[in-house]
Amino acid sequence: MDALPMISFDNTENAFAYKSDSSLRKAKLLFSTMGYQALVKLGTRITPWAIRSGLPVKGMIRNTIFEQFVGGETLEETAAVAKKLGNFHVQVILDYGVEGGDYGEEGLDHACEEFIRVIKYAATQPNIPFMSIKVTGLARFGLLEKLDNAAQAKSGFEGKVHTEVLSAEELKEWDRVIERMHLICKTAAAANVGVLIDAEESWIQDPVDALTMQMMQAYNQGKAVVYNTIQLYRHDRLQFLKDSYHAAEQQGFLLGAKLVRGAYMEKERKRAEEQNYPSPIQPNKEATDRDYNLGVEFSIEHLDRIALIVASHNEHSNLYATKLLQKKGLPLNHDHIHFSQLYGMSDNITFNLAKAGCPVSKYLPFGPIGDVVPYLMRRAQENSSVAGQTGRELGLIKKELQRRKSA
Repeated sequence: MDALPMISFDNTENAFAYKSDSSLRKAKLLFSTMGYQALVKLGTRITPWAIRSGLPVKGMIRNTIFEQFVGGETLEETAAVAKKLGNFHVQVILDYGVEGGDYGEEGLDHACEEFIRVIKYAATQPNIPFMSIKVTGLARFGLLEKLDNAAQAKSGFEGKVHTEVLSAEELKEWDRVIERMHLICKTAAAANVGVLIDAEESWIQDPVDALTMQMMQAYNQGKAVVYNTIQLYRHDRLQFLKDSYHAAEQQGFLLGAKLVRGAYMEKERKRAEEQNYPSPIQPNKEATDRDYNLGVEFSIEHLDRIALIVASHNEHSNLYATKLLQKKGLPLNHDHIHFSQLYGMSDNITFNLAKAGCPVSKYLPFGPIGDVVPYLMRRAQENSSVAGQTGRELGLIKKELQRRKSA
């Protein structure tokens, strides 16, 4: 029997093989800067304003935070990054990183066309198995909020959208959302590209979940095309994962599950406090970590009917998933398993998993600088507020620079 691969996330030679010395030094400077919370707070307030005001800051953004976390402004620019990652057996989840704003029906149709363009491009590339979409790019936020309120009035997991609260005009609007989703998923199924549907804020998540389940039922027959994103920093999501699995089992389709910890914690807690309802967020990090690992365990236990994406920057959770696979005698490159981290972060996890033969990708956004600023501001805030994240990134970069110097 072949020896099982030893996976170590401390191997910086593997982690940064794709980066030149100058790229590493730039990354070191950026992460050092993001260690100063006050500076990040000021920057995240000023940068969007500076862009809107037409101040000449785009060049500076492009050469620093944009270069670190984004593939490029166009698909063509991003292709070079995707190719470089492919040389190291790292795949790509393409994300057209435009978000936010109420663009009207014309804007939502345009976003749908862009998503389809991304799918068609991904289909021509050997290392782009997935693309990512946000339902808020295809549906008006207020419409989702109204549907979610209706869902809250009902109880139990039904995977249905309760449209009886909508006016005749809103019903037509919702039908157009469903049409856009079908168009995207149908194109993706034909092109053999997976569609990862991003998680949203808890107060619009129910219709997103129901719509995603509807798409899975239509397109996840025999293979996983559509994946829901499940945020385990919510205390109800482990149960939701199990309920989704049972619904998929009953209705005879594969469940696509991308497990993340979550992205809207401060916003969620603040809204719950302001509107005086129980916070959907876990009481502490330990509870989030526990539910995340239980979610991974549950999914790997049912890998025949669940296609799992372990989308995590947590070293323990990634190692835990590989150990569970090995314990069950399953290959690390099983058809229903995939690992993923954000481009520009946790290279020590991504590239060492790839070296061990795991299917792993970088989540790679692209888009005009002005449009991806909200995404970039979240990356800056995350790296300044997540305990130890910046320190870990910096420590690994310094270790690799020292190794190269000694070599």
